[in-house]
Amino acid sequence: MDKPVCLIDTASDGKLCVQGSALQVLEQIQQPVVVVAVVGLYRTGKSYLMNRLAGKQTGFALGSTIESKTKGIWMWCVPHPTKAETTLVLLDTEGLGDVDKGDSKHDTNIFCLAVLLSSTLVFNSQGTIDNRAVEELQYVTELTECIKVNSPDEDVDDSNEFVKFFPSFIWAVRDFTLERKIDGKDATENDYLEFALKLKHGNLSMVPNIILRATMSHNELLHVGISSGAVPCLENAVIAMAMIENQAAVKEGLEVYQSGMEKLKNSFPLELKLVSSEHQRLSGMATQTFMTRSFRDTDGKHLKSIEEKVNELFDGYLCQNEQASKKRCEDLLSSLSATMTEKLKQGVYAQSGGYDLFCKDLEDIVKKYNSQTNKEVKAEAVFKVFLKQKSVDSKAILQADKKLTEKEKKIKSKSSAFLNSDQVTFERKEEQRQLLEKMEAERQSNEERMKQMKAKMDEEMRLQREEAERAMDSNLREQATLLEKGFQEKAERMSQEIEESKRQNAEAESNRAREFAELLENSNKRHEESMLIYSPFWFDRQNCRFCVMIGQIPCQSNSRGRVN
Repeated sequence: MDKPVCLIDTASDGKLCVQGSALQVLEQIQQPVVVVAVVGLYRTGKSYLMNRLAGKQTGFALGSTIESKTKGIWMWCVPHPTKAETTLVLLDTEGLGDVDKGDSKHDTNIFCLAVLLSSTLVFNSQGTIDNRAVEELQYVTELTECIKVNSPDEDVDDSNEFVKFFPSFIWAVRDFTLERKIDGKDATENDYLEFALKLKHGNLSMVPNIILRATMSHNELLHVGISSGAVPCLENAVIAMAMIENQAAVKEGLEVYQSGMEKLKNSFPLELKLVSSEHQRLSGMATQTFMTRSFRDTDGKHLKSIEEKVNELFDGYLCQNEQASKKRCEDLLSSLSATMTEKLKQGVYAQSGGYDLFCKDLEDIVKKYNSQTNKEVKAEAVFKVFLKQKSVDSKAILQADKKLTEKEKKIKSKSSAFLNSDQVTFERKEEQRQLLEKMEAERQSNEERMKQMKAKMDEEMRLQREEAERAMDSNLREQATLLEKGFQEKAERMSQEIEESKRQNAEAESNRAREFAELLENSNKRHEESMLIYSPFWFDRQNCRFCVMIGQIPCQSNSRGRVN
């Protein structure tokens, strides 16, 4: 972006609204994003600071009067100065405390959005950290009461959970001209902050938590917001975002699969093995695409959805491949049998020796047809129909052939029936071969899907542990500070909170492992059920298709049975 655009504006009714042009910019970002938002009282130089972070002298509007220049939240997306393949999203917010606003809730909404959208929150103030500066920060921290982590109808203290969600906090003190010395000794920025705050009772109990992520995805940034008039709830926002992201993940995965199969479709008809192999490859890519974008699909609902839709599409492409194969085989047979058809019309076979001539011509057609269709999925089925059509002509020619005796006609008739029976048996074996190829493709796809799920689960567990460790480190630092300043009671309460946090983290990890185990079990169960649908598992003793297909003698068990 060569200049900032408005992300959040105020509508005529006073409500905040998102600008479509800014959303379009965010939707085009395919990299991780680092979101830095600046908050603070109006007319304190926030816009100038953000321009410098963008590496520019101008960009965000600067004001030279007492009137606030920035309205709403403005956004500027630039390349991150130190992280490759990462976008830095700068958010310049409307100044807090502007007497010209009139609506006291406006500041609250602007601040809440800045907190929820950012991965780093910069509080901008001028001069020294005096009582006025502390009061300003106190005002900012009180605004956090307008955000809840858990559902509003749950009577729980979620303050300990803020550390997992809130952005890193930076206090930028502008126009600071004093020497940084305490008791005649040089002091660091943190020393000065501790000295100024002194953690007094009735004042700030802690500096806002130094927490959370360095990066988020651009999609997370897109789906955070404030519901009208309600207290923003992070838990509910996460659920809503998960639904949106998972639906989009399913759509993206299906697009990957369908795009690849449509290209393959241009080469139909193909051997079933080739179609199944490409299905397996594209199914894995679709699952990987889904896994990359999916978010908290803990019950596997959306994974199941993409499995089912991919399989539906696969069945559709198999049908299209079969139709293409059928047409090619029918066209080939029509071409190969054109001479025979012409001879039938002219009565060439309706004379002495006509039957032997008909059989010889038919044998030539069979040889040519088999040599040209040995890999066609519908070759046998189409040829079976062709033989049925020609069997009528064969019987008529046989009976009309005056050269043959009645005894020879009976022998040839039986021979013809035997050949037709062999043809049917061969066709069933071919059907079984194709079925087994399809089942094998599904088995391998399921194995690949399970492998990708395991990798996704391991990565999520790793990130969950890191997040818990960051939260724990923050709590331990706060506890150490409380002990150092003599707040024993608060330190003990913090110790209890830390133990409770450990218990919750362990429970969360255990629940995640259990959810994943259930997800695997359900996925495997669905795979087994689909395999049963493919399998010809019920049969009659007199005509056991399974036994015929694998070349075994018919079963001698009950008249009904089940293939195990």
